[in-house]
Amino acid sequence: MLSAESAAIIRATIPVVGASLDTITARFYETMFGDRPELLDGLFNRGNQRNGEQRRALAGSIASFAGALLANPHERPDALLARIAHKHAAVGITDDQYVIVHKYLFAAIGEVLGEAVTPEVAAAWDEVYWLMAGALIAMEARIYAHAGACDGRTWRSWRVAERREETADVVSLVLAPIGDEPVPPALPGQYVSVQVRMPDGVHQLRQYTLSGYGADGLRRITVKRVRGEGAPEGEVSNLLHATVKEGDELILSAPFGDVTLAGGEAPLVLASAGIGCTPITAMLQHLADTGSTRRVLLLHADRSEPDHALRDDMESLTAALPDGEKIFWYEDGDRGQAGRMDLTEVEIPASAVAYLCGPLPFMRDTRAQLIEAGVAPQDIHYEVFGPDLWLPAS
Repeated sequence: MLSAESAAIIRATIPVVGASLDTITARFYETMFGDRPELLDGLFNRGNQRNGEQRRALAGSIASFAGALLANPHERPDALLARIAHKHAAVGITDDQYVIVHKYLFAAIGEVLGEAVTPEVAAAWDEVYWLMAGALIAMEARIYAHAGACDGRTWRSWRVAERREETADVVSLVLAPIGDEPVPPALPGQYVSVQVRMPDGVHQLRQYTLSGYGADGLRRITVKRVRGEGAPEGEVSNLLHATVKEGDELILSAPFGDVTLAGGEAPLVLASAGIGCTPITAMLQHLADTGSTRRVLLLHADRSEPDHALRDDMESLTAALPDGEKIFWYEDGDRGQAGRMDLTEVEIPASAVAYLCGPLPFMRDTRAQLIEAGVAPQDIHYEVFGPDLWLPAS
């Protein structure tokens, strides 16, 4: 792992580098896209570039990786790396692109930190970068191989077999594979990338959870229209809502994602808010289809009953489980529990394993409540829509 000489330098410089990472990554993306604008066509999410989330995610991942190397020098932080590797595979990152990123990232470090970047400091952080890149390249190769692809070539065409209006802002698209090639396997909780051509000719990718599946390889994605509300509107989600109809073709990647429902007999707590219901619904379908007898406690929070996408699915699938129970919270107080999710009076099963999906503030709060109720931190798993901004590890 990290050499002793480099570890000493990283430990001494991580406060300065860490404090400047947001500025460094901003400069990195600005310079890279200035020289290589083609990277925004079909690879990088320009929405996350505008709102700064991708910049913060990159900064957070570098700082987290360096910190993990210092804290546990003989262990590789595979849990952190696996999430990044799956997201890279979902957009088709290839080995050569790590060289491009290295060039512009280290140029940005030099520009921002100036004379503080001595040759020794540069060499130590270079070692951190290539340890991280090398581990990710190896992981991504295994993920591509499992998906039956190589070098990021995971794309195929699917036909929209059905369009379902779930709520005023949520639509489900039931998709059928085109061609005779085998459909790559999917695990409950995984997502696919959808590639669309925008009105200006630029291709954009977005990830959507597989919210269900059916016979003959049918799969379902459920898309929430991202409204502005003080920020840019979601260009891909709005395009899908406005233009996609039954019979149209969409280009999808193979399924990816490391937050998937594990086997076993432990009780399950499945907690979601808003559109975070999508991976939870897929997990419920898997449990119902396999005749699971596990104790399953389904918890969901939303603004109102009309805003609750996939409500009927969640109710019927939970009812199909011999030991399933559901509790819904609605902020408008019209149905279910009034207000936001509150677990104070909820009996959480002993030795439960929990899966969370929803806005980050919801997951942080729910995670804290579950720990207070006795769920072990290592048994709480979460999925983040968009760049991962790093929940605490314990």
